Amino acid sequence: MAKNISFPLVIVLFSIFFFLVNSSKAMPSFNVQRYGARGDGRTDATKPFLTAWSLACGSSSQAMVYIPRGTYLVGNLVFWGPCKNIITFKIDGTLVAPENYWSIGSSGYWILFAKVNRISVIGGTIDARGAGYWSCRKKGGHCPQGARSISFSWCNNVLLSGLTSLNSQNMHVTVHHSSNVRIQNIRIRAPSGSPNTDGIHVQSSSGVTVSGGTIATGDDCIALSQGSRNIWIERVNCGPGHGISIGSLGDYANEEGVQNVTVTSSAFTRTQNGVRIKTWARPSRGFVRSVVFRNLIMKNVDNPVIIDQNYCPNGKGCPRQVYSVT
Repeated sequence: MAKNISFPLVIVLFSIFFFLVNSSKAMPSFNVQRYGARGDGRTDATKPFLTAWSLACGSSSQAMVYIPRGTYLVGNLVFWGPCKNIITFKIDGTLVAPENYWSIGSSGYWILFAKVNRISVIGGTIDARGAGYWSCRKKGGHCPQGARSISFSWCNNVLLSGLTSLNSQNMHVTVHHSSNVRIQNIRIRAPSGSPNTDGIHVQSSSGVTVSGGTIATGDDCIALSQGSRNIWIERVNCGPGHGISIGSLGDYANEEGVQNVTVTSSAFTRTQNGVRIKTWARPSRGFVRSVVFRNLIMKNVDNPVIIDQNYCPNGKGCPRQVYSVT
């Protein structure tokens, strides 16, 4: 196992970059209320949010989408890029999903930033109101696939800071096919019995830093899936939940590996696992390399450190063969 000594410098430089990016007082601000959003928690604000984004994204200079105090009811929000300049998405209010879980659950995403470079999402609360969806899942009824609360796909140079995410139908924060992503001082909460409510899920992404925050869910606090590279996790309070996991890996024969991961200075309380590596026993070219777990505090943790190369959570339909992920 190798220790990566370059990450602290990267973190400092990345923080300086976003401080400079967001310190400009002259940036134009696109307030969602100007385009018809009402912070009453009842009026659908989806269209005003998308209008404000479109104008900010098309601005020739650094711009801000601003959500003032209040509660805003929004459906599926897909914020497409690329944008012409640097964007700050500043939330002082609360975003809530429709009570009917089908409204956002069929798309797989609630709030999605796609192909956006140089984006900062700052503050605020998002509440997906997932209880109805979890109940459907537990009853084994006809349910949608479920929505991830906030996602970044094909994005570069991302800052997510100070967000509170509550009651996601599915995963709370996902990072896919992205690079240079910093997630800091985040608060994530869902009941311990809520299914598949991972706090942060990373896949096919590099240069991801998670620094500070509290994550309490019904699944992994943080999950690093295939293609996760150069990951730094520090000062995270995890629990309840399933801990911080690499995997599951080995789903596909030509799967990308996971490498250069550090988890440090974090605490686990009343979790099923602390730090875990889990792989299916299937033919795969996948691998796990250069992983460091250090300075971790475990309180009432069932499995503080676990490496499971025959992962089979339900004991059904698993192949009878030896592990292949190295």
